[in-house]
Amino acid sequence: MHEATFRIEGDGAYAAATAGTDARVELWCNDHCDLLHVTGGASDEILAHVREAVGVQERLQRPDELVLITADCLQRHEGDLIETYLARHDCLLLPPLRYARGAKSCRVLALDPANLTACYRDLLAAGFSVSVERTREIETVTHDAPLLTLDGVLPDLSARQRETLAIAYDFGYYEIPRETTTAAIADAVGVERRTAEEHLRRAENKLVAAMIEYVCA
Repeated sequence: MHEATFRIEGDGAYAAATAGTDARVELWCNDHCDLLHVTGGASDEILAHVREAVGVQERLQRPDELVLITADCLQRHEGDLIETYLARHDCLLLPPLRYARGAKSCRVLALDPANLTACYRDLLAAGFSVSVERTREIETVTHDAPLLTLDGVLPDLSARQRETLAIAYDFGYYEIPRETTTAAIADAVGVERRTAEEHLRRAENKLVAAMIEYVCA
């Protein structure tokens, strides 16, 4: 099984509502209505967009979040939805849909990676501004975490990268304030300081790239 995350710019009312803001919206569709979870501020602006687009049935508002149950499902009000293209290529949409910075992010599953590629090309041909944020192969499924496991999220680090990162952590490099230097880490690993710093940068870059989607969700 293969997964891809598509980012579609300016796709729909909820994407537009987040443009120019730090707001993030998660959407679960229930056919007759939607459940929305809004964080990151701009809740009043998001609320106004939702009311205009589909209406609001219920809401729960706190200083740092907004939960809405809409009066209608957004799919009934917007045409040319991504679901049409997913069905055409035997792909499955994984909820929730995520909206941020004027775009919609969709996690899509397919048994054959060629179906994901065909779906992506079809979306481009239809005029969507779409990019692929990440892809991965799902090898195992468990009942408690069917599609998100550490093995599926964590990147592959080289042996040197793992060793350097572990020593840096043990020596207190990531404490505030730092309790060691890259020179000391390099001595422990047995390499030049610049080499140790390169190992750290590459390891950190891989970890951040792998986790940023979930941190910002």
